[in-house]
This record gives sequence, C-alpha cells and structure tokens, in this order.
Amino acid sequence: MLEETPLADAVGSPLQRPVMRPVECLRTVAALYVEPKGCYVGAPGVDPWDEARDARTYAGPHPVVAHPPCQRWGRFWHGSTRKPHQYKLGDDGGCFEKALHAVLRWGGVLEHPAHSKAWDAFGLLKPTAGQGWQTDWANGCAVCYVEQGHYGHASRKPTWLLAAGLNLAELPQLNWTKGEQRLPAWMIERYGYEKARRIGVVAMVGGKNKTAIRNATPDPFRDLLLSIARQAHNVRAKRGQTAPKE
Repeated sequence: MLEETPLADAVGSPLQRPVMRPVECLRTVAALYVEPKGCYVGAPGVDPWDEARDARTYAGPHPVVAHPPCQRWGRFWHGSTRKPHQYKLGDDGGCFEKALHAVLRWGGVLEHPAHSKAWDAFGLLKPTAGQGWQTDWANGCAVCYVEQGHYGHASRKPTWLLAAGLNLAELPQLNWTKGEQRLPAWMIERYGYEKARRIGVVAMVGGKNKTAIRNATPDPFRDLLLSIARQAHNVRAKRGQTAPKE
C-alpha cells in the first residue's frame, strides 16, 4: 500500500511532486492452539485459534505458528505422580497430528517441549542441543533445540521447534546455548539441589496461575516464531510455490 502526499498550489514556489511512502503490511499468520487471553490475541497480523475455534479444523491459507497441547506427550503423559496411569500416551484428540499437518502444508513453525514423545510417535528427527537447525530430510522440515529462558521466560523452558517452508540458510540463528539453572538459594537450602531442580522455579509459583506462567510464550519468542512463519510464506511466494495438494 502507498500513501500519497497532496499536491500544494504552485504559487510562488516550484511544483511539489507527490511523495510515495511505503506502508508496511504484515502477512497474516494463523496462531493455532493458543490461549484466548494469551500473547497472540491482539498481536498485529495474527489470526488466533483458541480452543473454542478448534484449531484442528484449520484449512489455510495462511502460514502457521502452532502450539499443540503437550500434556499427553510429556514426562507425565500418564497423569500425576499421585494418580499415575490415568491417561493414554498421545491422547490429545489429534491436535499434534493436525498441527504438524498444517505446518508442513502451509509453512511455519511448531513448538513443543523438548523431549516430547510426539517426535517418536510421528517419526520426526530429534534435534541435538547446541547444534542449531538440523534438516529432517524424511519429513521435509527442519528442527532445533532452543530455550525460551533466553527470550524472557521465567525458567529455562527447553523447547523443540519444527519449521517448514524454509531451508537451513533461510532460518534465523537463535541462542543455541544451554542456560544456567535458575534456582534460588532458598529452594536449594530447603529441598536440596536435585529435588529443587526436578521441581523447577515455575512450579514454586503459588496460586492458580502457575500453569499459565509455565505454559506462557514470552513476547520476544512469539515475535520470533511469527517472523519464521512470515518468512516461510515469503520464500514460498518468491519460488512460485503453492501449498501441496491433499
């Protein structure tokens, strides 16, 4: 889009020509499986899909940033230590499968906790920490290990990313280092280092908000993921590619 400066009357001064100024237009990104009051809602150029919209039904055409639920894919997929074996591994109603399909089809990036068992279930390449982006040739995507603590999260929050629509040279360089353990002295003194490490800083946040704090995506990390999705769309457009057919 362009803005045009109105012409001034040519009286006593040279004719002023119109000045064409570019106006930035953000490519729309579909943010899938996000919180209804989370950081994606209200962000410029973002179409948020919360639980009420059912992101499993997303059918394009925008590139995506996907945060599929991780409860049934993590260390405690079966339930809590007090009530184990309540759930079935990967029983997420098809959310991860649909998120993966959307990223591979429309381009963008998927985020899940590091060591997610979904990687085994769907035959994805497990990224190695400290090695940056790695190509998963079998699935036509790239994966990496990164910690959200470098981007504003209260804890280290080790994370695996899966990006599609870009090759390694087109993906951004992130902070690939392993962050220091963020344990206050009082936790170590009360529980000992090993137990304090297992509990984690965020788990010690009191009240009903600790789950939301643990799951929250920091704004700088959100912006990074959105930029990857937009870059994937731009590259695909330059190459004259369209999303693969079903």
